[in-house]
Amino acid sequence: MAAKSLLFVAVVLIIVGSMEIQMAKAQPELGSLIGLIRINGSVFCTTDSTITSITPVFPNAQVQLQCGGGVVSTTTTNGAGVFTIFLNPLTMLLSSLLNNCNLVVNTPLATCNVGLPTTGILQSPLQLTGRTVNELLDILNVGATGFNFISS
Repeated sequence: MAAKSLLFVAVVLIIVGSMEIQMAKAQPELGSLIGLIRINGSVFCTTDSTITSITPVFPNAQVQLQCGGGVVSTTTTNGAGVFTIFLNPLTMLLSSLLNNCNLVVNTPLATCNVGLPTTGILQSPLQLTGRTVNELLDILNVGATGFNFISS
């Protein structure tokens, strides 16, 4: 009876070991399935998308990703006016993102320059800017095409 139990344990260990090897071999293939959409850019303290070397950045500005009139995600620019938003591509199709969504800055421009309007928004459409692939992640990079002022 002990021999049968020992044989059973040995067979189970061989099967489990074989499954682990198969899973390890499959992981690189799964890496291409794990992805993100990264939306990033910079917001400048200006009413149009004309940027020069002296155009100041817009720090601490609230940036919203709006799709179909609803807010999908919100972030804040850092001290250099830079923002990043990550999305799961399983919940947001790239084609829908590029065609139905905009980046919107509701923070008044007068916050970064008192000479600029106190009402209105900055808005930018989106564009695919590239792809970053490493062993485990496939990141689609999306950026603002340029923020323009829309008065309210």
